[in-house]
Amino acid sequence: MNDDSGHIDGRKARGHRRRAEIIEATLAVVTREGAAGVTHRTVAKQAGITTSLSTYYFATLDDLLVAALSSVADTYTRRIRQIIDGPGDKLRALAELIAESGGPGRDHALAERELSTLAARRPALAPVARRWRQDIGELAATLTDDPEAVAAVVAAADGLCTAILIDNAPADAGYVHRILARAVHAHPAAAVS
Repeated sequence: MNDDSGHIDGRKARGHRRRAEIIEATLAVVTREGAAGVTHRTVAKQAGITTSLSTYYFATLDDLLVAALSSVADTYTRRIRQIIDGPGDKLRALAELIAESGGPGRDHALAERELSTLAARRPALAPVARRWRQDIGELAATLTDDPEAVAAVVAAADGLCTAILIDNAPADAGYVHRILARAVHAHPAAAVS
């Protein structure tokens, strides 16, 4: 490797680090102020950089929001993929992941939820916002071939995450597991004539 390519690689690495710092600053702003508090100015202040540097890396606010949501979604996708591909009780592992929303994973879960909700108003976020539901659906499909049960697990996972974030308290993974198990094994009520 010659000096020029080393110089370019170093610049590229610094650029990746700067992007990651800006994304983390964005997530911190979302956690503290909600998605509505995200502007290039608030993110730049959080990151300790100039606003022009923030806009250099993320030209539009949508670019910044998509990058922040993608960062969190990528982490959840990796975790869910590990559950799907790994040994053991997949539903219990999902319950433990969801329960983290009431503890050490709260900040990222809150940011993901805030930014996913914003996707209803900002279509650029929608493809990334759908990933959590798609990933949970893929996991549920390993447990049942009933499409309604898969949908019930997705809805239960969404609702449980939201409830845990609203309660702002540690979650009981056992309780979450029982609710998810009911969703997997739920049978539609008999039709009333």
